[in-house]
Amino acid sequence: MLEGKKVLFSGMQATGTLTLGNYLGALKNWVSLNEQYFCFFSVVDLHSITIRQDPETLRENARNLFALYVAAGLNPEQNCIYYQSHVSGHAQLSWILNCFTYMGELNRMTQFKDKSKKNSENINAGLFTYPILMAADILLYQSDVVPIGLDQTQHLELARDIAIRFNGIYGDTFTVPEAYLGKIGTKIMSLQEPSKKMSKSDTQTNATILLTDDSDTIVRKLKRAVTDLEGKVAYRKEQPGIKNLIDIYCAATDILPEQAEKTFANKGYGDFKMAVAEAIISVLEPIQKRQQSLLKEKEYLDQMIRKNAQKANEHAQKTLVEVEKKIGFPAK
Repeated sequence: MLEGKKVLFSGMQATGTLTLGNYLGALKNWVSLNEQYFCFFSVVDLHSITIRQDPETLRENARNLFALYVAAGLNPEQNCIYYQSHVSGHAQLSWILNCFTYMGELNRMTQFKDKSKKNSENINAGLFTYPILMAADILLYQSDVVPIGLDQTQHLELARDIAIRFNGIYGDTFTVPEAYLGKIGTKIMSLQEPSKKMSKSDTQTNATILLTDDSDTIVRKLKRAVTDLEGKVAYRKEQPGIKNLIDIYCAATDILPEQAEKTFANKGYGDFKMAVAEAIISVLEPIQKRQQSLLKEKEYLDQMIRKNAQKANEHAQKTLVEVEKKIGFPAK
């Protein structure tokens, strides 16, 4: 525990433009939880380089993401918001944990298989050991809670297994983390193919709402969202397109699906889609304006980046010193 609070860790990759799914499924939850926990929110740029990145674009994306965290409502004075690459402990602990992770465990990681298909020309070792770096991210700060999407449960289970294994050999060292799954918005689906997750890498431009999309673009994409011929706004798996739109509407407005069903019981799909678009716009517009304002405050952002990196390093070193001592490394 830090400052009498349990510790929460989470992060996002500094690649591309984040989607509405990233916000509703993760960032919005962070904001609702940050008063309750001592929070570490990382811009995970080490994870980003498993896929080749343009250096200037990566730096720009990382800064944009840091500003987005703050714009969305995370106070950098209260929370530890930092670049993963500014804390060497992530890579140091990752190597140590490599030696406590079995090949069979990594071979079972479904995300590696999925990403290998998408990046067949660059199936590198980092892509394979990515879950171990994720485990290091979490265990480095003795995290009690990790907000995750449904597609990340396998990675968190690996982090738990590694922590339990290490603790079993050397005694209590790592906190064994628990998952936090939001009730609504944990998995926002594509507007064009509601059987698959909304993704910033989707080649169908109308499938994804980007956090940078303006109001006209959001309305256009919602009008083209896939629905069905039933003509009824109902929250049921037989209507995946409508079910997804209800999930988006509920996550944006903080109401339950059954409330949404009642509200739109006698409305057509056109009216419903417009209401979803308006709900999204009301959430995103203030964040977009605040982010753009923050990016102009260069001195303030630089100061927060340095200050938070120092804070993260201080906490990371406490864990590293204990781990290195237990495995037998010479004292520094």
